[in-house]
Amino acid sequence: MTEEQARAILTKVVALSKADECTAQLSGSIDGNIRFALNNVSTSGIVSNTDLAVQVAFGKRVGTATINQFDDASLARVVQRAEDLAKLAPENPEFVPAVAKQTYRPTNTFSQATAAITPEYRAKVAADSITACKAEKLVAAGFLQDGQSFVAFANSNGNFGYQRATGLDYTCTVRTEDGRGSGWVGRNLQDSTSFSAGTDVRTGMRKAAASADARALEPGKYTVILEPAAAAGLVGFMINFFGAREADEGRSFLSKKGGGNKIGEQVYDPRVNMWVDPWDASVPVLPWDGEGLPRQRQDVIKDGKVVNLDYSRFWAQKQGKTAVGSPGNLIMGGGTKSTADLIRGTEKGILVTRTWYIRMVDPQTVLLTGLTRDGTFYIENGQIKYPIKNFRFNESPVIMLNNIDELGKPVRVKADEGDFIMMLPPMKLRDFTFTSLSDAV
Repeated sequence: MTEEQARAILTKVVALSKADECTAQLSGSIDGNIRFALNNVSTSGIVSNTDLAVQVAFGKRVGTATINQFDDASLARVVQRAEDLAKLAPENPEFVPAVAKQTYRPTNTFSQATAAITPEYRAKVAADSITACKAEKLVAAGFLQDGQSFVAFANSNGNFGYQRATGLDYTCTVRTEDGRGSGWVGRNLQDSTSFSAGTDVRTGMRKAAASADARALEPGKYTVILEPAAAAGLVGFMINFFGAREADEGRSFLSKKGGGNKIGEQVYDPRVNMWVDPWDASVPVLPWDGEGLPRQRQDVIKDGKVVNLDYSRFWAQKQGKTAVGSPGNLIMGGGTKSTADLIRGTEKGILVTRTWYIRMVDPQTVLLTGLTRDGTFYIENGQIKYPIKNFRFNESPVIMLNNIDELGKPVRVKADEGDFIMMLPPMKLRDFTFTSLSDAV
């Protein structure tokens, strides 16, 4: 929908409500995809959908209803249903009224090139990936998903927001024909103009060919180089624990003994700097969060010290703090070196392409367990010497970020866990803990 179309519907909805307050949100998307496996396309399609969600409150009683029809009778029906539910609901002791009228500074989340992607474009991505692999007697399996979307909302306090966004995700796993070697490549982009499947798939191909005949290495503590995609799984998990409430209530690694949180304390190596910025050109996100609060550029970790936590509106009010919009991205500072540069400077170590199947072991220390996959290699005297069997690891990203040898140049990645789009560097780390071998490639 255009801004004008969305505003007209939302204005009607808010006017229809007889509740103490009403918030309405329209969200819609057109998402295309293509999937391929065993060097053949298996599925492709386009999904288009638009939904309206209406939330009303009578005092502290809240009701929500959704609908995907927008004629006047349907709008009246969804408002009535939300109000009926609110009257039946118990009071919410943590209820916070809808936000007042806000000012949002737009972010550059829309790319016309991505929005214009066609089925022919998707077919070419699959063909480029498959053709390159076939030529080298390798087997490709991958997925491309692209989409354009809009979000618009309004409430009875006069607040309104509208913005469009685009995104593209591509992953390809490449195997040798006998299944003994595996490589992987992934790209997450907002603007598709810099994407070339035929070029990117070469990374997965090289790793697949090089990872056959993997040798077993004893589990233990090793110097590792985590590629950004490998680091993303651990850092993405950790950042979900930056809620102020969890820390203040003693449920987080950022909880302080005796009460309170660790804001201002040295938790990481002084080289660790992380911040959020909705206007960052590499990882732009919507300028508001799910509650309609404006997002801001702010530091999360500065020189290894925790400087900001995420305060919900309820918890900020309870603690006498000012709530700001929950972050939608995460940017970590680094250096200028590539992964290859870090390898050249490593006497002995292990290169990890990707981490997978990460699960929590201990939330108080963010101890995680997971597996390496799709290309794990032994490094000696600045060169990749041979492929090694995959490991299970037990490691905390908090400890990991205290064992830094060197950080490389950040690149855009998206973690499997959590919704953060991130800029992360490749990381050379000491004493990374591998606990057992895995026979999976």
